[in-house]
Amino acid sequence: MRRAALVTCAVLGLAAGGAHAGSYDDALAAASLGDARALASLLDRGIDPDTVDAQGNTLLILAAREGQRGAVDTLLARRVRIDYRNLAGDSALMLAVLRGHDDVARALLKAGAKVNHEGWAPLHYAAFEGREALVDALVAAGAEVNAPAPNQATALALAARNGHIGVVRRLLALPQTELNALTDTGLSADVWAERQGNTDIAALIRAERQRRGLPAPALRLRIE
Repeated sequence: MRRAALVTCAVLGLAAGGAHAGSYDDALAAASLGDARALASLLDRGIDPDTVDAQGNTLLILAAREGQRGAVDTLLARRVRIDYRNLAGDSALMLAVLRGHDDVARALLKAGAKVNHEGWAPLHYAAFEGREALVDALVAAGAEVNAPAPNQATALALAARNGHIGVVRRLLALPQTELNALTDTGLSADVWAERQGNTDIAALIRAERQRRGLPAPALRLRIE
């Protein structure tokens, strides 16, 4: 509710201030379409670099979501709020990762974008989509490998569930990766993988569990 109110105030304030509504729409379009020159001109004329649309997307989020590296660089040079999250809870880095815009994601990481926070985080998206190079980049940037998503799934569980064996191998190679974490429905990564037909991934996880000398996690049933 508070974020929605801030978004509304930002939009209304812009329309009532020095920059008119047409400039506001032009800035949103320039960020989304990657017209870095037009975007820079609008910013020089007074458009707030942290302008947001009705969904709480900043110019940076829009540019990152569409993979517009030039627009992203233009905005980063203006010291924008790099970690701002829209009404859905997504940051610029999260959406760049989700859509596989590697160069944009790396630019955001270099600029200091946060990799860890509550709820869904960039590593969850990278694992869910099977973005192997971005998993490596996020882990190198300090992403918490075992951080739970809202459904309590870790990156390993998400990759296992969706059949991304390359990501699973990368995560299993990390000694800190928890093998026995359970989702909110009581599923471990190997069981979730097996239920989705990814038996090769289930076998990999069980082999790594055996190599580490760990017992299988206790079955946890949720009674509705």
